[in-house]
Amino acid sequence: MSTPTPPRDSAAPAASPTASPRKRWITVIKGFVFSLFGLGFVAGVLAWGGFNWSLELTNTEAFCISCHEMKENVYKEYRNTVHYANRTGVRATCPDCHVPKEWGYKMIRKIQASNEVWHKLLGSIDTPEKFNAKRLELAKHEWTRMKGNDSRECRNCHNFESFDYAEQGRRSAVAHQKGLGEGKTCIDCHKGIAHTLPPVEQGVGADKQGASPQEFHPDASKAGEPGAASGGKAADDGPAPVLKER
Repeated sequence: MSTPTPPRDSAAPAASPTASPRKRWITVIKGFVFSLFGLGFVAGVLAWGGFNWSLELTNTEAFCISCHEMKENVYKEYRNTVHYANRTGVRATCPDCHVPKEWGYKMIRKIQASNEVWHKLLGSIDTPEKFNAKRLELAKHEWTRMKGNDSRECRNCHNFESFDYAEQGRRSAVAHQKGLGEGKTCIDCHKGIAHTLPPVEQGVGADKQGASPQEFHPDASKAGEPGAASGGKAADDGPAPVLKER
């Protein structure tokens, strides 16, 4: 004997024939949005990584001297200084002194450097003669920048608060303490620390009446005390003879 089928409730709503496709579309859209978000995230990471890799590539000494203007001029001067070779083996490279480490300041410096790229294309300093003609202008730009930021790049390595004056020479100890008391910054006294000074008065010490770079940085053969070749005692030979033309 068969069981009778209960009558269908006429009040129950009929299933919508479009409910299932709508859910499928919602699922598809959600998947698309999440996929788009994921791809965007990956692309952002790759783009940011590539940008920073390129940025750091321009912060190397090899990149700086890839232009012959730098390699044949300031780099040669820098190689003869204590920042290049010293007893400790600690070297300060081009970006250590000329590119800020903080990201914000670094980006500002990179934007400013676009002007340098433009002048590279123009050939403004592509010969030693052109470079020396603009040496004072270029130096003043850098001195002004370093004075304005309190020699920030110098202080990445050097710090007044870390000075042990007992380990310094008397002259250096006196000058550093005097400078600290007067609120001076590194570049006020150390303009020629890594590159040849322009042949002009720098406002440091006595008036030099437009001294040439050779007077700031004499040749090794001319440097030292008189009579250095004879054990450090000055020979008392009187004034140098005056040569007369015949």
